[in-house]
Amino acid sequence: MKNKSEKYKDSYNEYRCVKCRDLKFIIEDNTAIPCECRALRECEDILNNSGISDEFRKKTFKNFNYAYDVQTIDAYHKALSYKKNFKDIEKTRQNSIIFMGQVGSGKTHLSLAISNDLMDSGVGVLYMPYRDVIISLKQNIMDEEYYRKAVGRYKKARVLLIDDLFKGGISKSDINIVFEIINFRYFNNLPMIVSTEKSFDELVEIDEAIGSRIIEMSKDYLVSVKGKKLNYRIYG
Repeated sequence: MKNKSEKYKDSYNEYRCVKCRDLKFIIEDNTAIPCECRALRECEDILNNSGISDEFRKKTFKNFNYAYDVQTIDAYHKALSYKKNFKDIEKTRQNSIIFMGQVGSGKTHLSLAISNDLMDSGVGVLYMPYRDVIISLKQNIMDEEYYRKAVGRYKKARVLLIDDLFKGGISKSDINIVFEIINFRYFNNLPMIVSTEKSFDELVEIDEAIGSRIIEMSKDYLVSVKGKKLNYRIYG
């Protein structure tokens, strides 16, 4: 049977940080001082809350092959420029980036490369796989509390990554949900990283309010990749 000191020792060793006992702060003279583990814990929380899988965490600028096509080189440099300038533009109206183009053009890879870099620097990014999220939200739309909380996450995330916007069939309900999210972020200057197979004209045709807001927010970082021979999944 363990004595009191042994029990205390076992309990003490359960903490990930023995200095602050996982509180992220140390109290000294009635003052809360941030523990040295705080930044690490916050970065871990950002990753855990992002919805980005371990496989997607491997998508980086370093392993993106941009050397086989001029359009892909341009897309790479715009993505890199966006990442480098993010903190300067985050609170402005033109604080987003959109990748428009065909299947296999590297849109998702570059979107994730930006997101992974931002998260590594302590910026929270929430991943929204468009089709899966829209289906889930519509299935639960009658559950007001669930719907409000779920949509609220996408509306209020510091950075929102929308992957494959308007992929598949598009209903009026889909448009309404997307508008609710985009409109909130537009009026609150909250950045987005968007990938879509749609062109600028197609986005506006689907819904002018949604298309025009996304384009305005991404005005300085519009990336369009076209061409039948271009397939990053094959050549990348």
